[in-house]
Amino acid sequence: MHQSRRRFLKNISLMATAVAIPDFLVARKAFAESPREEWKISGSHWGAIRAKIVNGRIAEIKPFEYDKYPTEMIKGIKGLIYSEARIRYPMVRLDWLKNRHNSDKTRRGDNRFVRVSWDEALDLFYQELERIQQNYGPWALHLGNVGWRSTGQLHSCGNHMLRAIGMHGHSVGTLGDYSTGAGQTILPYVLGSTEVYSQGTSWEIILRESQNIIFWATDPVKNLQVGWNCETHEAYAYMEQLKQKVAAKEINVISIDPVQSKTQNYLGCEQLYINPQTDVAFMLAIAHTLYKENLYDKEFIDVYTLGFEKFVPYLLGETEDKVEKTAEWAEKICGVQADKIREFARMLAGKRTQLIFGWAIQRQQHGEQPYWMGAVLASMLGQIGLPGGGISYAHHYSSIGVPESGASMPGAFPSNIDEGQEPKYNNKDYRGYSEAIPVARATDSLLHSGETINYNGRKIRYAPYRMAVFSGCNQWHRQSDHNKMKLAFRALETVVSINYSWTATCRFSDIVLPACTPFERNDIDAYGSYSNRGVIAMQQLVEPLYESRSDFEIFKGLCRRFGKEQEYCRGMNEMQWLEKLYNDCRRENRAKKFDMPEFAEFWRKGYVLFPAGRPWVRHADFREDPELHALGTPSGFIEIFSQKIASYAYQDCKGHPMWFEKAERSHGGPKSDKFPFWLQSVHPDKRLHSQLCESKELRESYSVQGREPLYMNPQDAQALGIRDGDLVRVFNDRGQLLAGAVLSDNFARGVVRLQEGAWYSPADETVGAIDTYGDPNTLTLDIGSSELAQAVCVSTCLVKVEKFSGTAPQPNGFNGPVEVAR
Repeated sequence: MHQSRRRFLKNISLMATAVAIPDFLVARKAFAESPREEWKISGSHWGAIRAKIVNGRIAEIKPFEYDKYPTEMIKGIKGLIYSEARIRYPMVRLDWLKNRHNSDKTRRGDNRFVRVSWDEALDLFYQELERIQQNYGPWALHLGNVGWRSTGQLHSCGNHMLRAIGMHGHSVGTLGDYSTGAGQTILPYVLGSTEVYSQGTSWEIILRESQNIIFWATDPVKNLQVGWNCETHEAYAYMEQLKQKVAAKEINVISIDPVQSKTQNYLGCEQLYINPQTDVAFMLAIAHTLYKENLYDKEFIDVYTLGFEKFVPYLLGETEDKVEKTAEWAEKICGVQADKIREFARMLAGKRTQLIFGWAIQRQQHGEQPYWMGAVLASMLGQIGLPGGGISYAHHYSSIGVPESGASMPGAFPSNIDEGQEPKYNNKDYRGYSEAIPVARATDSLLHSGETINYNGRKIRYAPYRMAVFSGCNQWHRQSDHNKMKLAFRALETVVSINYSWTATCRFSDIVLPACTPFERNDIDAYGSYSNRGVIAMQQLVEPLYESRSDFEIFKGLCRRFGKEQEYCRGMNEMQWLEKLYNDCRRENRAKKFDMPEFAEFWRKGYVLFPAGRPWVRHADFREDPELHALGTPSGFIEIFSQKIASYAYQDCKGHPMWFEKAERSHGGPKSDKFPFWLQSVHPDKRLHSQLCESKELRESYSVQGREPLYMNPQDAQALGIRDGDLVRVFNDRGQLLAGAVLSDNFARGVVRLQEGAWYSPADETVGAIDTYGDPNTLTLDIGSSELAQAVCVSTCLVKVEKFSGTAPQPNGFNGPVEVAR
């Protein structure tokens, strides 16, 4: 042990001449000559895959043979697993390790961390939970909503977090989500359900019956690449058929959008340009034309809706703002010529029309209004419940529109504590603070603790929570206005993150625990979130890298510290849980006459497929008998006027849909003189939100000079002296970032696009520091959509763009932390 390296090597060489080559070296050589190879199956948000494993490492990935339209995102899976951004070991922020909850909060985000053991990390985690419950109570602990967790029914990270920490004590939760916050709140009042997560009319019927298909601010060809569960991509077969019908002029398809979308370019259909955030003004003018020209369906309005007579006076300018919502009025706002508006209205009324809305349109200030007004237009057309007519809010999502098989899917690991159990701390005294806050108002809860806001007919009092836990959740991707977040996070005493990559959320945490990726554990998943086309085995492709562990093992270890390990896992290990979830599913499907093999056979084969389902028309039962199949609204009918919403007396969301001016709007709207560009931050084309952004090979296929691309109109770029490939600074009063310019005629003048999910990479932890990679939420507005939904307003965002000069700081968000010696 005390020999010098030179002496040691000399002795080894002498030994080699005197004895035979050791057996283990021979074995290693033979192993190298005959590598161990096997193929395994797994699933992901991007589809099912087969992976070739050579000597314990992934050598090749190919799509599942039943996926006829695979996405190139699966090329990023290897880069995700072997990313330089992987969290390798449990880490603790340097100053927090020194001073615990009394640390310097202004240093949070400085990226300096100390490596600790798993035992120490879990001890620290547990000690903080104890401190919070003993010194404060449940109002001081916030559990971050997990959003798009990794696929897999057993290893659902949010369920593990909620169950394990719920066994310790109560906490502050969240209401709604970032994806559809405004839509899922308004639509139950209007159509009786959230609609945004509901199965829609089958594509087969739409393609057969529709004469007009209106893609309203939606891009299904781009967004159908991903699914909530393992995606089948079956909807692309219908996109292919639709393309043929457009070419043959069998269906009139129009994309209403400020940009030429991937869907429009693929289908070769018409685009109707509209100024950003002005859809409601355009819709009101359509409704005005339908009403004045007697083109609306009076019988449908009388039989199936409520409150039309209270909406019409507003349309005619007899109430509220005293402005008649004519096509000429709308033209000045939305940029569509008055004659074109009237022509469009007549076209909708003259044929069977399917309106298909996306989600981005409700992520703006007053985002409830376009969804509500869309339902009013569909009602005036009178085609809700008819084959190929009516309205949809989700045909871009998880292959909605592919018929459901009718088979049951596997259940999940429970998110709640079991019946009859009690948490260690059963304190439910929230001291008057709310037990849950609207998810998009998490930052405000820290900055305005104790204040009360309106939310969906009730009062929410912000809890001054002291500790936050995020599991599989990149809070610093999805929340708006990052400089505001930096200030807010200084109010937190402790932040814990469990993830597999060094996201910005981990960077701004105090305790970081390395979870393994979904490809380093065993699991099962539904194949097809809405079609229920089968069950897929997620076989462990490789052993967990570095010191990463599954969420199951992480939270089992946490529960061990307060004596609830066996309660947490019910005495079962990973494979026992998988067999239980599978057998429960098999039992349900046996009763439905869907055969499934024994678990062992299923696991060997890797999948079970079910027959395709029958085509279906949304709202057909309601149309057939509105009393027997009443909607879930207070009246049971479609509510054009909502007495319940009117009773809330909100100034920014009243009893019927209305046009409200925005805090900032391009093309002549507020603040456009200072910040002339509308920033569109849509779902990305080559990743799922922020997932896969750490995959270097995939990222390099679209980044510009190592930055996120900023798409803009060539004429706008020329006026600013910007060329394709230049670095640009994008900024407003909320922040600044660097991006790489990509010039394209797909984008109208005054419109620029940064795809959301770009990893936030601030130059340092200070407020106002430039983002070196290009996360649009450095710039987005953080206010509630209205007092009703309090949802995100990322689409209400104006910026200025200039060519960057000088030496640009290198993007720093993908390199992991600065590891500091203890």
